[in-house]
Amino acid sequence: MCILFVAVNQHKDYPLIIAANRDEFFNRGTAESHLWDSEHGIIAGKDLQAGGTWMGINKLGYIASLTNIRDPKKICADAITRGELVSHYLQNPVNNYQQILSDSKENYNGYNLLFGKWDALAVYNNHLDQIQHLTDGYYGLSNASLNSPWPKINKGVGKLEEYCQDGHDINPDILFKLLLDKSLAADENLPQTGIPIDWERRLSSIFILGDEYGTRSSTVLKVDKRQNVTWFERTYDNTATCTSSQSFHFSIN
Repeated sequence: MCILFVAVNQHKDYPLIIAANRDEFFNRGTAESHLWDSEHGIIAGKDLQAGGTWMGINKLGYIASLTNIRDPKKICADAITRGELVSHYLQNPVNNYQQILSDSKENYNGYNLLFGKWDALAVYNNHLDQIQHLTDGYYGLSNASLNSPWPKINKGVGKLEEYCQDGHDINPDILFKLLLDKSLAADENLPQTGIPIDWERRLSSIFILGDEYGTRSSTVLKVDKRQNVTWFERTYDNTATCTSSQSFHFSIN
């Protein structure tokens, strides 16, 4: 997962809204969102190559979602797959997960992990060994720190705020439209993360286009005041054509 936009207690009907894109190579085997098992009640897609996932929720209302930190100088080829951090937490959301993350931070390439009960979320950054708790407000998370002022983060957070404040029901189509924004940032506004300028340009949009690498799925998650969950997912091919869609609805136990 490479970008998330989050609204905490900003809409009159939905105390939590998350809109997210997963960017990945198109040849990496992936299963669409599904119910993993009846015991844990996990709804998530699955990385068929490494076995983990990028975002999910379980029947108790615990959520986890992952973004990579873009820092080519710190990539370790034999690091443990980061996707297991999401699946492990959803299977066993222990109270000391922050300490587990801190103790194991050197075993993984750079990541941010959004995790916690739906109404008490936090983001852990393993490069900084830092935890940030999400209070009321709007958040954007991509391949740096929480709310880094990248153009696509600022744009997405601004759009989410606009949608939440208009007072209408949050139609998932509106958020999917936000997530489909393919406009690139101007060169003078690009972050400098250590990758070539042509890649900085390609990765500067909310929805990333590419023949081999790009946005493969978008997810919209809403939790209302009665703790009813709606999960919508759309998957895409490398022409940005939607090839399938899934939806799940349940009440948190």
